[in-house]
Amino acid sequence: MTALPMAVRTTRQDTATPAPTTRSADAHQVLERCRALVRPALAEAVGRLHPWVGEMAAYSFGWCEVGGAPAVASGGKGVRQALAVLGAEAAGAPGRSGVAAAVAVELVHTFSLLHDDIMDGDADRRRRPTVWKAYGTGPAVLAGDALFALAVETLAAQPGGAGAVRTLSGALGDLVRGQADDLLFPERPWTGPRRVRPDEYRTMAEHKTGALLGCAAALGAVLGGAAPETVTALDRAGRHLGIAFQIVDDVLGIWGDPRVTGKPVHGDLRERKKTFPVLVALGSPSGGRLAALLESGEEPDAAAALIEEAGGRSAALAEARRHIAVVETALAGVPLASGAAGELRSLLDFLVRRDV
Repeated sequence: MTALPMAVRTTRQDTATPAPTTRSADAHQVLERCRALVRPALAEAVGRLHPWVGEMAAYSFGWCEVGGAPAVASGGKGVRQALAVLGAEAAGAPGRSGVAAAVAVELVHTFSLLHDDIMDGDADRRRRPTVWKAYGTGPAVLAGDALFALAVETLAAQPGGAGAVRTLSGALGDLVRGQADDLLFPERPWTGPRRVRPDEYRTMAEHKTGALLGCAAALGAVLGGAAPETVTALDRAGRHLGIAFQIVDDVLGIWGDPRVTGKPVHGDLRERKKTFPVLVALGSPSGGRLAALLESGEEPDAAAALIEEAGGRSAALAEARRHIAVVETALAGVPLASGAAGELRSLLDFLVRRDV
């Protein structure tokens, strides 16, 4: 699982992207199977909400348009719900044992996106207006709150629900810490003693992205009756996956093919984001020159070239590989049901590769 995304192109032999394997193709089938298993329970849960709040939730999942008319829109890949189902299956339980965990984590993830879009001022998500743009800021906050409450209710109703709720709450606390750091990073200077360091970025990525990925797999395993060491290993794998996922996203945000990423080339540089390759390069002897380019917001091509020359790109790819290796070690260190373990590795590979 050491391959990196096809969209990350380079002319250097030591960081060239390997050819795609069949594992990513298998991941699409895994995601579809898990979505089909979870969707009825997720729809039933959303159906218990106040009708107006439920409509906003359904809109966020891509099930309806504003006003409630049916829609066929992308509601996301369903990665977290798939991890919960696979966590249960990896423990030797049937996938349905992880459905409640999948529903709860998907509700929390969607809640976080609704609030995230408001904080970031994002007007679009998955090629549609975000909930706050479609319904208003206050209603979107209310819908997010309702989804979180529904997630807690869903888990609390399960056998051993109190422990599951504690696990989810811990992950949510980490997510909030990661989001807080992410919001504060832009306020800090590009250089000097207060600049954002790569290790601070790793912690932010683990909290903001990895905590819920790890929680999804761990909660599925908990409800599937897994041993504590298996639960811990799956949580650790998910957290390191989140870091690798975020760093790969950073590389794509500067050098990715727009036909693959759906984003303009050098988009993250135009937005002056403090991503991992940028932070590494800012710590190099070229840091002052790069900071001036980034501060001006001009010449993104020159900034991208300087970041690569300073080692930011190669360091990011190496860092992603390091966290992928930790994921593999965590999964190899505990007994997992072979079929589910294979599907889990296929899904993890797909998330980091993102070549389609």
